[in-house]
Amino acid sequence: MPIYMDRHDIAGGTAEDVAEAHRKDLELQDKYGVKFLTYWFDERNGTTFCLVDAPSADAVQCVHRDAHGHIPGEILEVSISAIEAFLGRIHDPELTTSHSSALSEAAHRAIMFTDIVGSTSITQRLGDLMTTELVRAHDAIVRRCLKRFGGQEVKHTGDGIMASFPLSKAAVDSAMLIQREFNRYNAGNPEPIHVRIGLDCGEPVEDSNDLFGRSVQLAARLCSRAKGDQILASENIYRKDGRRDIFSNRVARRLKGFPGAVPSFECLWSKA
Repeated sequence: MPIYMDRHDIAGGTAEDVAEAHRKDLELQDKYGVKFLTYWFDERNGTTFCLVDAPSADAVQCVHRDAHGHIPGEILEVSISAIEAFLGRIHDPELTTSHSSALSEAAHRAIMFTDIVGSTSITQRLGDLMTTELVRAHDAIVRRCLKRFGGQEVKHTGDGIMASFPLSKAAVDSAMLIQREFNRYNAGNPEPIHVRIGLDCGEPVEDSNDLFGRSVQLAARLCSRAKGDQILASENIYRKDGRRDIFSNRVARRLKGFPGAVPSFECLWSKA
């Protein structure tokens, strides 16, 4: 059966309220031939996202309507592997005596793209074997920095990595560490690796188009516009992070696929 993620806007709801609604969904799921896998709840923003194995979006709607009346505003068919890559789990976490049965884990994620600058010309100049070794060095540095700040690799892009973070600040800290580590690497190697990074953040179901669709696209576009050794962050990242002293002034950039100019900020990692 397809896997769906839906979004509920429940202003003023508590973790206990959402846990009770989830329990009622579980009680009725067999009647409609669906299986509720897990959910994420962001009390601050009043948003809940449910992950459901169901024959159709209508079946998901029916369970919610009959169980508690909280009808989702959006439902998106998703890939289990993508959910696990972005959000880290696809089932309710096992509860222990030290944890409440009410989950309070936001589905909001910061998205990072890294990219090796000039990878095509590097291949032409050094050949496939040496280029592969440089990509491996890039991967090792980036993955080490992701791990330090709780980042999760979503996919390898060939000459870069896409990753997600539960917190925007962690994504910025990881990006700054990545650039510092490459700065250190380049000081002792005859073949330097210059990397550009793009950052954005958002929720998984935003426009009924794709999982984290706008955030992934914006982070990728900012990465492609960044220069070597540069980090470009969206206005969302800038606001979520809150450290005004590590960002440059706001610059509006024209980005492919986005109407109008998009506000962005350079992260001044060398001065932080």
